[in-house]
Amino acid sequence: QVQLVESGGGLVQVGESLRLSCAVSGLRFSFESYVLGWFRQAPEKDREFVAAISWSGGSRAFADSVKNRFTISREKTRYTVYLQMNSLLPEDTAVYYCAAGTRRSSKLVNDYNYWGQGTQVTVSS
Repeated sequence: QVQLVESGGGLVQVGESLRLSCAVSGLRFSFESYVLGWFRQAPEKDREFVAAISWSGGSRAFADSVKNRFTISREKTRYTVYLQMNSLLPEDTAVYYCAAGTRRSSKLVNDYNYWGQGTQVTVSS
């Protein structure tokens, strides 16, 4: 069965950094077919795209709100995707979800078939 397990969330101060990890297993097709994405959902808001990376070539996409602050990477040997978050702001507070899909560079929630359970990130001012 497909599993995406996030870790690394926590409580930080404004301007600090966090690195989220997502360990992936059980995907039906070759990992090379997949895009791994990070989304977030704040209370009473819709889930929104943060960043994505293609497992094969490493092409990346970012939401405008996190460009130049967040980076996304994957470590193939560990089947793990990372979201490095720098210069965190209060508006980055949300539950962060890792997701897997097959539509390249998609920023749409509905294009991702598999989801993790989420990890809470809280940025305190």
